[in-house]
Formats: sequence, C-alpha cells, structure tokens
Amino acid sequence: MEGYFVPADYGEAEYIEKRSRFIGHVWRIENEEEALTHLKKMREKYWDASHNVYAYSVKNGGIMRYSDDGEPSGTSGMPVLNVFRSGGVQDFCCVVTRYFGGTLLGAGGLVRAYSKTASMALDNAGKAVLRLMKTVMITCSYPQFEKIKAEAVRCGAAIDDVMYGAEVQLFCSAGENELDKLQRRVREITAATAQLEIVGETMRAVRL
Repeated sequence: MEGYFVPADYGEAEYIEKRSRFIGHVWRIENEEEALTHLKKMREKYWDASHNVYAYSVKNGGIMRYSDDGEPSGTSGMPVLNVFRSGGVQDFCCVVTRYFGGTLLGAGGLVRAYSKTASMALDNAGKAVLRLMKTVMITCSYPQFEKIKAEAVRCGAAIDDVMYGAEVQLFCSAGENELDKLQRRVREITAATAQLEIVGETMRAVRL
C-alpha cells in the first residue's frame, strides 16, 4: 500500500450501557497540538462528566498517547487506542466521555463499552488512505479541455485548479497508477499535442 489509513472526517457516536452514557468523538489530526486542542475543548464542554478518556496518534514523529482519566488502569484508554491500531488508523484523536449511570460495569464491561463507542465514532468518521500524490499540470487547447478534464476524473485523478489564458492549464493530483493511465490517455486523445508536467507532490487523503 502506498500510504496509510486516517479518519476520513469528524465522527461522533453515543452508546448507553447500564445507564452509563458514553460519547465518542474522532478527528483526523496532523500534529500533537491539534490533539491537545480537541482534548481541551472536550474537557471544557463535558466538564461535569465522570471521565474524559482519550487516545491519539501522530505518525510523523511516532507519537502515541492515551489516558484512562481515572478509570481502572487498562480499561479505557488502551482499549480506545487498540480500536485504531487494529484498523491500522493513524493521525487521529479520539475522546470518549463517560457519564456514570450508577451501576459498576466491571473491568470487562468498561473495555467493551469504551471500545464499542470508539469503534462507532470511527465508523461514522469513515476511513481514508493518506497517499503521496503527484501534482500534475496539463496544458491544452480550449477544445481539448473538457475531454481531458473528464478523462482525468475517469483515471482517478483529483481536479485541483484550472487557469485560463492563451491555453488552459489543468492542475490535478494523481497517484502513480492513476498518473500512468492519465499520461497515456492524454497522449491518445490529443495526439500528443497537450503537455503534461509533474510540478510537485503532496499527501492527500482518499476516502475509501
């Protein structure tokens, strides 16, 4: 695989177990500062909760943190983290808030409840693969533009921008496989009269 999995979007879920209320939130993050910002907001929003358990991971730098936030050791933070580790998901922050319902769940019950809530929130966020994409500039004539744009989408490239001048410059992002197909098709449909140039690269999340 070219890249790695990340949350595709923000996700939220709620789960009730024996009157205890669990609220899960998932975000995609790029650095530890973002994780700490999300955690601070959740602690402020759910200031009256029994626990604000969290886990987060940042691939760049190998950062991985979790906390039981007062729950018995090993019953909450690590199970939340394991939901993402088992799915190969990185660059995430997950906070699971608990309002105690008056009935003790036991260690096994806590593990199941926190894992379930985190898993539901991740399902609602969805998964994407973060891939290294080439930024491509295609210079073509106006009559060729719409056909090339449609072909770029069919090849799996993402359209980023269009600039209009004496000719049209179409900017798109494509992985290695998509780029090979796009180069071939642009040559074919324009009789090699359009110019395709790789002008950079970027990491892009592609939703699964």
